[in-house]
Amino acid sequence: MKKIEKILIANRGEIALRIISTCKKLGILSVAVYSEADKFAPHVMNADEAVLIGPAPSVDSYLCIDKIIDAAKRTSAQAIHPGYGFLAENAAFAQACIDAGLVFIGPNPDVIEKMGSKKVSKSIVEAAGVPVIPGFQIDDNDIPFPVLLKASAGGGGKGMRIVRAADELESAAESAKREALSSFGDDTLLLEKYIEQPRHIEVQILGDHHGNIVHVFERECSIQRRHQKIIEESPSPVLTPELRNRICEAGVTVASAIGYQSAGTVEFVYGPTGEFYFLEVNTRLQVEHPVTEMVSGLDLVELQIQVAEGIELPFKQSDLNQVGAAIELRIYAEDPAQNFLPVTGTLCDWHLPTITNVRLDSGVRTGSEVGIHYDPMLAKLIGYGADRNEAIRRVKYALSQFSIGGLTSNYKLLNAILRDTSFQNGDFDTHYLDDNLPRLLEDKASVDVLIDSAVAVALSCERTRHQSATMNSIPSGFRNNRFRGQSFSCIVDGQTIKLYYHQIAPGQYSISQDDRQWIVSDVEWQLPQLVYTNEAGIRRSFRIQSNGRHYHCHSMLASIGIEVLDRFPEKDASDVAGACVAPMPGKVITVSVKEGAEVTQNQPLVILEAMKMEHTVSAPCDGIVEKLLVREGEQVDAAALLAVVTAEDGE
Repeated sequence: MKKIEKILIANRGEIALRIISTCKKLGILSVAVYSEADKFAPHVMNADEAVLIGPAPSVDSYLCIDKIIDAAKRTSAQAIHPGYGFLAENAAFAQACIDAGLVFIGPNPDVIEKMGSKKVSKSIVEAAGVPVIPGFQIDDNDIPFPVLLKASAGGGGKGMRIVRAADELESAAESAKREALSSFGDDTLLLEKYIEQPRHIEVQILGDHHGNIVHVFERECSIQRRHQKIIEESPSPVLTPELRNRICEAGVTVASAIGYQSAGTVEFVYGPTGEFYFLEVNTRLQVEHPVTEMVSGLDLVELQIQVAEGIELPFKQSDLNQVGAAIELRIYAEDPAQNFLPVTGTLCDWHLPTITNVRLDSGVRTGSEVGIHYDPMLAKLIGYGADRNEAIRRVKYALSQFSIGGLTSNYKLLNAILRDTSFQNGDFDTHYLDDNLPRLLEDKASVDVLIDSAVAVALSCERTRHQSATMNSIPSGFRNNRFRGQSFSCIVDGQTIKLYYHQIAPGQYSISQDDRQWIVSDVEWQLPQLVYTNEAGIRRSFRIQSNGRHYHCHSMLASIGIEVLDRFPEKDASDVAGACVAPMPGKVITVSVKEGAEVTQNQPLVILEAMKMEHTVSAPCDGIVEKLLVREGEQVDAAALLAVVTAEDGE
């Protein structure tokens, strides 16, 4: 093979930017591909060249093999890096690259195909002497529940369901098949014994074209929601040195059995008594690869490129060391309080100051639009320390400094997890969030901080009103006597509050809320910062950004989203009795009732798909479907009225 001088990146978002970063370091030209929705995305703006490959839906752009190959030829790229997701584990894509005379930066197509089938990979691994989880057929009569249904052709939690009773199997299989077909184009399912109290531990592997294979230690990935990881770390807090050696050697055994080349991951489920079983091989770079890079000092993307060039791995297993600890937080545009429902919107603020031993792999920036077409992950925040406690402290501090405004994210949940004793002690499994979510969601900043944040917004609004006042425009909330009070209603962290405030002197305001009254002074503005002193004499600073009537206030003590309420709000679809509204913008993939049908409370009516996930809209009560306003295949906006159910009593 020859030296690669230009690489096309067949992906988007943070992983595309991550690959571009290594290309720049190596002096390799980069080519981005993009959909119409990503015209101004950061990965497009940072690449040396970029090619439009289609409209927003990934099936018409990022999943189009012919368009990507054509873009590579048009830009004279010599190689294609698939990143992860989309076509990264598609054997046909890897073969198409090779057939077109391009270097595919990843393993060979035969390995991808074999490991892409969980059935085939399981048989290969079992023959190599690595333990696998017992499996069953869906039509078996003596299935020992609980079991795990999962898509044979993919991962990432798509098409995966835990089934604890026989009467749940049929409906779970139908849902898993539909999700698997949508995500991977293959609805083949596997049924396996479900390991109670499991931990998810994976081994990073590297192989070259000269027969060398090494592991780069393990990652703990047990903090998950919907079978998708949200926090990963290395090393695992549960493994002894002896167990670490055993599981890492098992990873190398698997890689050797398939003749692996490039970077990949062997995933295992780890039981409470120290037993572990093979899960799958991810024939690509993992989302969580930065934690391995931090504890090993390696650049895994650089090594992938070197292997693709035919260069031998520059080290042996004995040369590699796992030093310190690293923790990665995945930041998603989603609402943990609403079953992790994906959200859309515009980021009015995206700001993290430079912090030692902290890394941010991001695919967005201030002003980025988060739409319905792609995965809701925004970025990964990674912290490194000499040990696990220091890594937790560092990433927790970094999160407190991170201002994310304009849409709902899992920011507060991540903060609560980092402060949780069970997490800090390493005492968790993959059920951690299922078992602890309500408690974690109640972990909020103090009431005083919430109110002070609301005050900051009130002051911000007042300042904005005064700035916008002109001879021909009287601003909202105008008073001809500046010392008269004003009222201000808003939703602060889900709680509706009403504030009264008035200016008592330049830079000094009296604030009241319910039976509490206090004064803030020394108010200074240097947008986007608001600085003031509270009654205790403590000086506080908030970073404030706005998106319409939605404000984001951030300080180390709190990061609060606030919605300013209209004085005379208009009636919306959710105010209609029996209304069934879309919780997010998306595509209607199933309508399971007809107008006039009798339904029972919680009966599924409509299934929406957005951001690669399904969401079921159910009947709010027993009654009759009075109106059905959508059909399958239709695209709907958030809060759109889908159906109206009239209760049996007519109310």
